[in-house]
Amino acid sequence: MGQALSLLGTWMQKTAVSWVVYSLTHSKLMLGVSVFATLFPAAVFSLVGGGVADRYNRYRVLLITQVLSMVQAALLTLTVYLQPNGVWSIIGLSVLLGIINGFDVPARQSLVHQLVEDKRDLPNALALNSSMVNLSKLLGPAVAGFALEHIGATACFGANTLSFIAVIGSLLALRLPAYMAVPHTQPILQELRAGLRYLRTTPHIRFVVLMLALVSLFALPFTTLMPVYAKDVFGGTATTFGLLDSAIGVGAFVGALYLASRPFGTNLNRVLTLNTFVFGIGLILFSHAPTYWLALLCIAIGAFGMMSQITISNTLLQTTARPDMRGRVISFYVLAYTGMVPLGSLLVGWISQYIGVQNTVLVQGLAALVLGAMHWRELRKQPLAPTALPPQANATQGLALSS
Repeated sequence: MGQALSLLGTWMQKTAVSWVVYSLTHSKLMLGVSVFATLFPAAVFSLVGGGVADRYNRYRVLLITQVLSMVQAALLTLTVYLQPNGVWSIIGLSVLLGIINGFDVPARQSLVHQLVEDKRDLPNALALNSSMVNLSKLLGPAVAGFALEHIGATACFGANTLSFIAVIGSLLALRLPAYMAVPHTQPILQELRAGLRYLRTTPHIRFVVLMLALVSLFALPFTTLMPVYAKDVFGGTATTFGLLDSAIGVGAFVGALYLASRPFGTNLNRVLTLNTFVFGIGLILFSHAPTYWLALLCIAIGAFGMMSQITISNTLLQTTARPDMRGRVISFYVLAYTGMVPLGSLLVGWISQYIGVQNTVLVQGLAALVLGAMHWRELRKQPLAPTALPPQANATQGLALSS
């Protein structure tokens, strides 16, 4: 509940940053730059963050990153209040948030594994976690759109600052088993190289990370162009933009609930393959939707399929990675997602200036269909990974809690 309240503020801030940057610059490329500024530093620093999550107390790392994120939100609030036209100041603070997230995400995702006692419940717990994220994404942009129109961007950033009280309070209320430090004889860079070797020599994990990287580069950055659709294609306002983002949240939320309801032993690889096709079809239908309300429906369908890319990839990696490598494997997951999405955002921002935003999203939908075909081909050859948890998952529970 604490994280859900905090994420509501986070999505308000994300929506406000995109709207403010586009309103001040009217540049599709600058929209891509604003996304790049947050996500790319998170990808780069996640490699170190994964090692930190495996080496140190993940709970304390997460607590520190949440406090620092609160400070960043407060600085952003002051910056926008004192310097309303400071686009580069906003982007600079976005870079700071990206660095913090590079340490936050591996620690947070690894901590979810510790909080679930029966590891057979882990896929459902991860999907429930995604449901929480997407419920916040459903509500946050809609609230942000209203707030932007009536009380301004500063209020959105201020609300995000206050929202961190909820998640920090919930973290302080957690009662985890006493942390037992595990001795590490190798420097953190050598442990990172060991993680890379593990990735290279574990085919099913390597395939999941590779496919997530490709979908993050070519398909997921469609969200970067939502302010352009709202303002230019549909001739709307900040509320129009907020509803578009909320429609994405609706589809992703329903998709996450669907995944959370899957029984133990469900073939997640097959679900991921089919939903990649759903994602592509949704984007193609949305790209040239003739009316705003039809566009909302189509983008919600696409977001339903999009949810599997993030959630099932995370589940497959967490349930099959060695416990001592879990933090580093999650850092590769973060790198594949947050490293490729900002590059893709720059790419689609650049391409859309030549072929238009609607044709760009159409191409992204076609790319998702190609990636779905690649999943299908691999699925026909052999399962990508076990569809149920490996026998050692519960046997290593104590090790996971103590590390």
